[in-house]
Amino acid sequence: MLDALIAGLRDDDDRPAILSTRRTGRTVVLATRGDLSRLTGGYATALHARGLTAGDTVGVAVRPGPRSLAVVLAAYRLGLRVAVLDPTAGPDVLLARLALARPRLVLADAAAQAVAGWAAPLARRAHLALPDLAALAPTVTIGRRLPGTAPVLAPAGGPRPRDHDGDGDAVVVFTSGTTSRPRAVVHTRASVAAGMRAVRDLFEPVPGRAVLGGTFFVLVPSLAGGAPVALPARRAGVLARQLARLAPQATYLTPPELRAALAASARFTGRVYSGSAPVSAHLLAAVRRAGAEQAWCVYALTEVFPAAAVESAAKGAFSGEGDLVGELLPGLRARVGETGELLLAGPNAADRYLGEEPMEWVATGDVGRVNGATVVLGGRRKDMILRGAENIYPGLYEPALHVPGVELAVIVGVPAGDGDERVVAVVQPAPGAAPDAVRAALREPLRRMGSARPDAVVLAEIPLSGRSRKPDRAATSRLAGAAP
Repeated sequence: MLDALIAGLRDDDDRPAILSTRRTGRTVVLATRGDLSRLTGGYATALHARGLTAGDTVGVAVRPGPRSLAVVLAAYRLGLRVAVLDPTAGPDVLLARLALARPRLVLADAAAQAVAGWAAPLARRAHLALPDLAALAPTVTIGRRLPGTAPVLAPAGGPRPRDHDGDGDAVVVFTSGTTSRPRAVVHTRASVAAGMRAVRDLFEPVPGRAVLGGTFFVLVPSLAGGAPVALPARRAGVLARQLARLAPQATYLTPPELRAALAASARFTGRVYSGSAPVSAHLLAAVRRAGAEQAWCVYALTEVFPAAAVESAAKGAFSGEGDLVGELLPGLRARVGETGELLLAGPNAADRYLGEEPMEWVATGDVGRVNGATVVLGGRRKDMILRGAENIYPGLYEPALHVPGVELAVIVGVPAGDGDERVVAVVQPAPGAAPDAVRAALREPLRRMGSARPDAVVLAEIPLSGRSRKPDRAATSRLAGAAP
């Protein structure tokens, strides 16, 4: 897929490639396919001129856009390994990750470098921070340089270096871990390509019609299929106007982005996909009511992207315990381990964790069950609550709490002071929903929970965290513990 995209780029192609939206909703072209071709070739030449060769690692901390995509494509052309650096992780965590990945060169935009002096407030407002990189690896600036930042890596002219042919590591993505033991997923060129094909086959982009989404796994299959990609607006009102102007054939947004768009009275077109955090049947149904032809939940992990998918009608009709995440995508295998953990294997599965041996099966961290190709999750193993002598997995019961009037619901354990835990359901009402009506709607699903029934129900806004804005269970537990 990446090879197909790179081979299909031409310097003289003026068709739109990456789009953005002004506050008014007006669409602007950030880059044509010709722009992307020139940037990709120019960065490949510049990186090659610095002596980087196949197998070398480059760290990338560049915000989504044409230049970030171009430097990743350029690295792929040369057979380099890209270590994705998240500037929001904090300096200490980033130092540990850099020490593990040991990049020969770090590519960072000016804001991500969080320089001292007058540029520091700009970086802080963007919630970005990097440590002093010079002690660990040479650093260059991608895009506009600000005072105090590293020298610019400018796209170079001249003969293009020959593209790398063969497999090898393609990307390193840090997922969790502390400053003492960071953990990173390593995907090969083959597993990335398989993941891209799975995404393409899932939403089948039509050439010339816009796709809305900002992730690499949306950008590449869409552009390879001839469809321009619009980066989602950050503000909900602007996103609603963007959707109205573009009428995209396919949209990929996280659940928080979908909820914000719905609250802004957004209307959807075509097929809508959501993942990276739990996607409820009620959220998908609301997206359908807002105009989408189809609304899909996509189950994916950093280690296996994507893994399974289910459309809103099937998810809404599911009445069993747990969270139906759908049918395994072609080529994937699943089994349940001795502890009840879901294990996955297939062509788009990661090769290993950095510094560890290759793995045949990916341990998802999710409790689940598999019936043929159908996967139902029961929650994260680490989120298990121990009350008395009973192990309670929140994911088995949380989907049932998403009744009309509920926007988000999680079940957490709160320390009881005697080594035991209280079980608390924290429920976030939808905008305009009356608290009494929400509590009344919850009575029946709470009754059906049997011995897992919560000790208390708290109506409150649920804290979110991380790049995908997942519910922050630790913060939610603290909130529940402080509730009267």
